Amino acid sequence: MAITDWPVAERPREKLLSQGANSLSDAELLAIFLRTGVRGLTAVDLARKLLQDFGGLRPLLTAPRHLFCDYLGLGDAKFAQLQAVLEMARRHLGEELKRGEALTDPAATRRYFNARLRDYPHEVFAALFLDNRHRIIQFEEISHGTLDNASVHPREVVKRALAHNAAAVIFAHNHPSGVAEPSQADHQITDRLKSALALVDIRVLDHIVVGDGETVAFAERGWL
Repeated sequence: MAITDWPVAERPREKLLSQGANSLSDAELLAIFLRTGVRGLTAVDLARKLLQDFGGLRPLLTAPRHLFCDYLGLGDAKFAQLQAVLEMARRHLGEELKRGEALTDPAATRRYFNARLRDYPHEVFAALFLDNRHRIIQFEEISHGTLDNASVHPREVVKRALAHNAAAVIFAHNHPSGVAEPSQADHQITDRLKSALALVDIRVLDHIVVGDGETVAFAERGWL
């Protein structure tokens, strides 16, 4: 049975318009993105199969191009549309933290780092440079590493902080394993960075570790 033959209240698009996007399942949201199904499968059926075969929504959204495009009913056009949607979502979250605005919402900061770093397949170490009123100067990805390590050199971080005339900094990095709990190496590099920056009167306000849907903040744990 085609979706157009379903009761109106059960059609994903109509359901979204009447009840809101949060009322839809992952499969229903994905079906709206897909728009059409394939022979023998409605868009919802195809969406359910995709979620099952890829192992969930996030593995599907972060699948490499060749795996995504090789799947029945998908292709370069759908892949491009999906990447555009994901980038718009990242930019939407990024607008919560605008250059020149003071950081007043720790939750927004964590959401921002989560959106920027969570989906990398390798570790990325980043910094948010702030002025003396904790207003945002610049976000930078300092180092890209391997699956479980990103080399960070305190001297280079100090140079970047001085180049931005920063008075404070918030660090963040992701754990591709999905486990946000900081490692001993995370504690050690945080201490080294804090000591190096203190020599030039730049404060480390936090170090946020991004996992799969969770974050751990050093400041919240009392480690800074």
